[in-house]
Amino acid sequence: MLTKFETKSNRVKGLSFHSKRPWILASLHSGVIQLWDYRMGTLIDRFDEHDGPVRGVHFHNSQPLFVSGGDDYKIKVWNYKLHRCLFTLLGHLDYIRTVQFHHENPWIVSASDDQTIRIWNWQSRTCISVLTGHNHYVMCASFHPKEDIVVSASLDQTVRVWDIGSLKRKAGPPSDDILRLSQMNTDLFGGVDAVVKYVLEGHDRGVNWAAFHPTLPLIVSGADDRQVKLWRMNDTKAWEVDTLRGHMNNVSCVMFHAKQDIIVSNSEDKSIRVWDATKRTGIQTFRREHDRFWILATHPEMNLLAAGHDSGMIVFKLERERPAFAVSGDCLFYAKDRFLRYYEFSTQRETQVLTIRRPGSLTLNQSPKTLSYSASENAVLLCSDVEGGSYELYTISKDGAFIGRGDMQEPKKGLGGSAVFVARNRFAVLDKTSNQVLVKNLKNELVKKSALPIATDAIFYAGTGNLLCRSEDRVFIFDLQQRLVIGDLQTPFIKYVVWSNDMESVALLSKHAIVIASKKLVHQCTLHETIRVKSGAWDENGIFIYTTLNHIKYCLPNGDSGIIKTLDVPIYITKVVGNTIFCLGRDGKNRAIAIDATEYIFKLSLLKKRYDHVMNMIKNSQLCGQAMIAYLQQKGFPEVALHFVKDERIRFNLALESGNIQIAVASATAIDEKDHWYRLGVEALRQGNAGIVEYAYQRTKNFERLSFLYLITGNVEKLAKMLKIAEVKNDVMGQFHNALYMGDVRERVKILENVGHLHLAYITAKVHGLHDVAERLAAELGDDLPSLPEGKKPSLLMPPSPVITSGDWPLLRVMRGIFEGGFSNIEHDAEEEEYEAADGDWGEELDMVDVDGIQNGDISAILDDGEPGEEDDGEGGWELEDLELPPEAETPKASGTRSSVFVAPTPGMPVSQIWIQKSSLAADHAAAGNFDTAMRLLNRQLGIKNFTPLRSIFLDLHTSSHSYLRAFSSAPVISLAVERGWSESSSPNVRGPPALPFKLSQLDEKLKAGYKSTTAGKFTEALKTFTSILHTIPLIVVESRREVDDVKELIIIVKEYVLGLQMELKRREIKDNPARQQELAAYFTHCNLQTPHLRLALLNAMTVCYKAKNLATAANFARRLLETNPTVENHAKTARQVLGAAEKNMTDTTQLNYDFRNPFVVCGATYVPIYRGQKDVSCPYCTARFVLSQEGQLCTVCDLAVVGADASGLLCSPSQIR
Repeated sequence: MLTKFETKSNRVKGLSFHSKRPWILASLHSGVIQLWDYRMGTLIDRFDEHDGPVRGVHFHNSQPLFVSGGDDYKIKVWNYKLHRCLFTLLGHLDYIRTVQFHHENPWIVSASDDQTIRIWNWQSRTCISVLTGHNHYVMCASFHPKEDIVVSASLDQTVRVWDIGSLKRKAGPPSDDILRLSQMNTDLFGGVDAVVKYVLEGHDRGVNWAAFHPTLPLIVSGADDRQVKLWRMNDTKAWEVDTLRGHMNNVSCVMFHAKQDIIVSNSEDKSIRVWDATKRTGIQTFRREHDRFWILATHPEMNLLAAGHDSGMIVFKLERERPAFAVSGDCLFYAKDRFLRYYEFSTQRETQVLTIRRPGSLTLNQSPKTLSYSASENAVLLCSDVEGGSYELYTISKDGAFIGRGDMQEPKKGLGGSAVFVARNRFAVLDKTSNQVLVKNLKNELVKKSALPIATDAIFYAGTGNLLCRSEDRVFIFDLQQRLVIGDLQTPFIKYVVWSNDMESVALLSKHAIVIASKKLVHQCTLHETIRVKSGAWDENGIFIYTTLNHIKYCLPNGDSGIIKTLDVPIYITKVVGNTIFCLGRDGKNRAIAIDATEYIFKLSLLKKRYDHVMNMIKNSQLCGQAMIAYLQQKGFPEVALHFVKDERIRFNLALESGNIQIAVASATAIDEKDHWYRLGVEALRQGNAGIVEYAYQRTKNFERLSFLYLITGNVEKLAKMLKIAEVKNDVMGQFHNALYMGDVRERVKILENVGHLHLAYITAKVHGLHDVAERLAAELGDDLPSLPEGKKPSLLMPPSPVITSGDWPLLRVMRGIFEGGFSNIEHDAEEEEYEAADGDWGEELDMVDVDGIQNGDISAILDDGEPGEEDDGEGGWELEDLELPPEAETPKASGTRSSVFVAPTPGMPVSQIWIQKSSLAADHAAAGNFDTAMRLLNRQLGIKNFTPLRSIFLDLHTSSHSYLRAFSSAPVISLAVERGWSESSSPNVRGPPALPFKLSQLDEKLKAGYKSTTAGKFTEALKTFTSILHTIPLIVVESRREVDDVKELIIIVKEYVLGLQMELKRREIKDNPARQQELAAYFTHCNLQTPHLRLALLNAMTVCYKAKNLATAANFARRLLETNPTVENHAKTARQVLGAAEKNMTDTTQLNYDFRNPFVVCGATYVPIYRGQKDVSCPYCTARFVLSQEGQLCTVCDLAVVGADASGLLCSPSQIR
């Protein structure tokens, strides 16, 4: 059983499939009717008007209606589009068991516990016949799909067949009184419209269900005697054919399958049983743990069944309908019915190749599940679930009879989970029990066995000699030659695998997801679908075309997807060629579907930056719609979207987004709303297009902004006009601001005086030295004169002069973008009105090349329509009340010619970005300020995890590779990159790597300083010096390979000293453990030190051991000391004395963890010896060794890396990368 959908609810008593849509009605014991979409798995609606259980429900086959009958004696007819009950049919006197629409007439048949069956006309809403004769509850009644008969089953142990032919003849309203009288009699006493044709007796208990065969004269019934009986009928009589036994409890429902020769029954014994209708034997049984089954439904068109039980219902199929197929070049091999067939894509011709033997066993799901084809050997492998998984190998004859007679052939067989060809004449079989792959030849002989490293439940082809293996939550590619896993990937449970034609990409299909990966299983994208994914194939452009249950869709390499076509029935794609999809239907028929590939080819061209294709497609095809515009906008191509759009508001938004001022002006003029002009002004200001800014502010009468614009562009004459406008509008603040912007003191005093601020007017006049005005005001104020501060010197406040006082910002000439020139012939010419533009009176003109051709509209807007120069106030006006002012400017002209184009240049790449792109050295990334990638590189190369000690070094690298210049006081500081290896002859356009403060020579100096401190016995200071060398080395950069070797050698030297000094300092801390003191002193002598330091370490260890009476050990140190030929005579003398004393008594009083005869290294964390042959782990950076328990801990020697971490090794020179 293949469960397609399952619900959890109250007990389900009635079920009905919709004939066209993927819907099913379920009526519940609680009185609710649910409408489910079984394909999406969603509840569409619920109908809740019945009082008590609803036992019967049925969809009409063409109208948007369904009928329900319940324990409230009511039959309700509902319209699911209107979501309501249309009417209720009353007449039954007890529970209603089943209801059903007639397939042609407007009739409903209902069966009830009142021992009657009623036939209703749902158009006239009357009962047209009552069928009496049963003497117990009638459990079900249904119309024959073609003939005028009804079958019913009752607890009186009979099945009855009724002839309702007379009803058809009598259809139509009674016209006269006599007929109406007979109609009343019929209603009261039951008429003779329907007569019993046969009574089928044979069950020993009450019969729960009876159903007709869709085409043959057969009836099947199920009863409380646990039996399913098969009856046959002819024109005169009906008889029992056979009894199917097997259920352990009451049989609640039984039906013929709509498509196959199968009977399906369910029972209160919690099982569904499938029987062979011809052989009349059981084929299969499906059981539930706790739920009794009550009802079955079969889909009228599709191979679907549904069953209702105590806690919900299931929609299921009895067996897979997907044909097994394999594509090889231009041909397709597929299994249909009992034949292997061949289809040629180019000629669309199909032929039968050979007959596949099917086993005689009576179980379902025996058809082949997968098919694998070897083209060179013309051999086919078929895998099925027979015997728990087996394969059959057929060889197709190579002569002309290849496409032959469909002859019989005895295949070579074997058991195995799945089998695929892996080479010309080799195939692999999965043995699930031992988790091995068996490679066999075409004679079915075992050639080789390979154990798989991960538990695998299926194998797929992955190129010659490779297998793609599937486990529960991942897939991996296994190389059968080397017995290695080449790549693996975590995925949902994969059902199908589709390789691209060049074997570079693979699509992994699971139930609800598609994972696209490379041939080494490097993840590229994942796509999630709510509806089941069924099949897929790659087209020649590298786009994956796939089907779900109801759509053909595409998936681009970046994970974008979309719908190509909607499907009525599921199909299985076999090949995609250009605009044709070849597919197999569930019926095993080949189809070629023509599709429109424009949308996805367009998106692919955008993705691959093939802008010439994009241009062509826009010009020649009907690509439009909101979805495409939104896609272009989202992907950062608003200028392309602009050419699809007619709506002015959308055009305006897209034009602003792409910085196309021309189109924005045209759209703003068409829309003419304040908000749009304001937004246009903001964008024009950003682009420095002063003419448009001015025009936008004028259109919105935004005088404050206009004044400020004139101030920053230094247009004093227009400021004077703004002052007059403010005066006319009686806007005091506007007047005052304009006077302030112009530096007109007399005007300011006049404004203050006019509004009554005499004190302020007096102070302004006095400070600015306007004595005549000041005296006049003083006379007016009399004694109330404000006092000015003593000893303060006033300074004149004047507006600053702008840097550039002419027109728009200067623009650079850059190449026209691909999309800007390309659309000139599809511009909205009609919408681009001609706007007059003349040279404004903005001071002298900016000397620019071909001002007309500036792309984003270099537009000079003017307030006058006369020639530049002197202004005559009386020439026209802004039509303000009564003041005559120059006329409002015309809309600036979006320039017409397009010969040379000016647009702002795209910013270049910052130097820091170039450094990062060019280098894999952590130091270069840190210098560029990209600490994150520097840390990632160090982690990958050296396993470093603790970056705290490196913080100051990172900051030093960053600051020292940049220099800073101050520009204007108001402008930000400009940072300059300092490059290493720069010379006068360097090309100005080629950026060198960053200059770095740390050099190998400095580290050599530090090393010498460390040696010096060690000799002097300043161990803490020496340790600090050596540790700082270890911390600097990861971020050092050298030029030659020889220097790289020097750096690696330096790490080893410094590591030895750090370890030794750490042990010595630890020894000095220990006071109460003489044995441990001796051990640490002994280990120190085994560090790789310079000879002078080794002598001091040996002398130290000898002294410590001698004092502790460990004479044998002390003698060993004395001997080693003498071997170094000590230069200090005193040291040699002491050593000889110790040797002499020890020879008399060669014993140790304390047992030490120290065996000098057995070579060892010292663990950097626990300071214990790791003798040769013992397992250890090392630090990936400083190579210090550790006992196994330290794996995953921070290295105590370098304090940077994680012990035992994976790392690729030190990278400190560009020469290592070349």
